[in-house]
Amino acid sequence: MESKDAPRWGSWNSSYFVGAASSFVSTVLTFPIYKTIFRQQLHTLTIRAATSQLNNEGLKHLYRGLAPPLMAKTVQGTLLFGTQGSLQHFLSKGGTTGAKSCALSGCLSGAIEAVLLVPFERIQNILQDGRNNVNFPNTRSIVQEFRTYNNREWLTCGMYRGFTVILVRNMIGSAIFLSCKEPLRDLLTYPGLPVWAPSFGSGAVNGAFTSLALYPLSVIIANMQAEVGNNLPHVKKVALRVWEKCGGRISLLYRGASLIILRSCITWGFTNSIHDTLSRKL
Repeated sequence: MESKDAPRWGSWNSSYFVGAASSFVSTVLTFPIYKTIFRQQLHTLTIRAATSQLNNEGLKHLYRGLAPPLMAKTVQGTLLFGTQGSLQHFLSKGGTTGAKSCALSGCLSGAIEAVLLVPFERIQNILQDGRNNVNFPNTRSIVQEFRTYNNREWLTCGMYRGFTVILVRNMIGSAIFLSCKEPLRDLLTYPGLPVWAPSFGSGAVNGAFTSLALYPLSVIIANMQAEVGNNLPHVKKVALRVWEKCGGRISLLYRGASLIILRSCITWGFTNSIHDTLSRKL
């Protein structure tokens, strides 16, 4: 299937700006939902228990940890839409873009994302775990802790802890989202609908599906990155520990999935519709 709206090489600057703006707005709106999901992933809590835990910590801690994901998601949106457009143009050699070039450019864009954004996700996950409120009250305290590590520890146990799993998740997720984005939008386009509606629906459905498909990887990442220390078990051991914590039940592994659907629908619906609207205007 060919893409009708492949970005032109001359429009790369607006693509980067639009990607950044759309991601910034949607991240601020959905952060409380994201934090609730994180607590469910970390402690296998129900929605009520997770929200109660956040409520007990107080309003002043609700947006604790916002800065890293806000910066990360803004950079992610910039890379997702901007870099992918440039890579797609390069892979198609300026001609018509097909499904293969779209998927491959999505994979490469996801890989670049992972390299640049793992430190943000690492700090975010430490700050969102209530057990770290005392020892690591802010980003500065985390960075100071990691300064004591040697180069190898800094990569494996410090800022880049869980990098391999994040790399796999981001590459697959970006490829799926960007490959399905325009076909879904075209499928949902009907006469009489507001211009932004098909884009919102495409982003919502696409984002929810991608997030659910990769949710087990996100659970493993949350459990790997929330801990601070020089002891880094193998990914397989972390996965087994998570599975045991869930009592070997898929229903407990997917605790937080209902909120994942809600958050993904809102986040990617807003991001996609804002992106497409701004792209048309620019």
